Amino acid sequence: MDRAQLLPLGLPLFLSCTDLLNLSTPPPPPPRKPPHHHHPHLQHQPPPVAKETLEFPSQKPSAFGAIGVGSTVKISFCTSCSGDAVTMTKMLEAAFPGIHVELSNYPPPLPKRVVSKLVPVAQVGVFGIIMAGEQIFPMLGVATPPAWYYSLRANRFGTIASTWLLGNALQSFLQGTGAFEVYLNDELAFSKLKEGRFPGEIELRDAIASKLGSSRITDSALSS
Repeated sequence: MDRAQLLPLGLPLFLSCTDLLNLSTPPPPPPRKPPHHHHPHLQHQPPPVAKETLEFPSQKPSAFGAIGVGSTVKISFCTSCSGDAVTMTKMLEAAFPGIHVELSNYPPPLPKRVVSKLVPVAQVGVFGIIMAGEQIFPMLGVATPPAWYYSLRANRFGTIASTWLLGNALQSFLQGTGAFEVYLNDELAFSKLKEGRFPGEIELRDAIASKLGSSRITDSALSS
């Protein structure tokens, strides 16, 4: 068989082999899509979150309401009762909102006040005599200092310390009165000098509430 006869037979056979090879080969991957660029202004914005309102517990109202508005409480106390006076002031302001509290020292009697003013002068005099008595006595017309001066001079530091401590104690005693007088609108509500004891917080609060209630009733009766 010559070449002219082989060509019609070989060409169909070659095409058949090519088709079989194409069927057995996997298909090529699909073409890749170009990357999508996200624009910031086109991004999905999350919904706004509502802010929660913080609720604070309301202040507990006073049991006596606002009956203290326009009233004045005056507390006159001794020098050693200053801490108790401050404590009572805070209690009254919390129990009676709007009330005004005034603090002052209860003055001692006039003789005690005069003597208490002389105590520091005496202290300074003793200090001066101990430190410079040899110059002070001749100026006072005493040529020879007395014997007690030399006794004090021998222990000058002990004498100065004792004079300082005793003088301060005496001055505190003279200025102390033991008073704790409470007035509501110039009307006596409690007196430590009369009762002989210090008032309790509940006792003083109830006394002020009673005075305030009676004054409100009196004012309303007068206005009507």
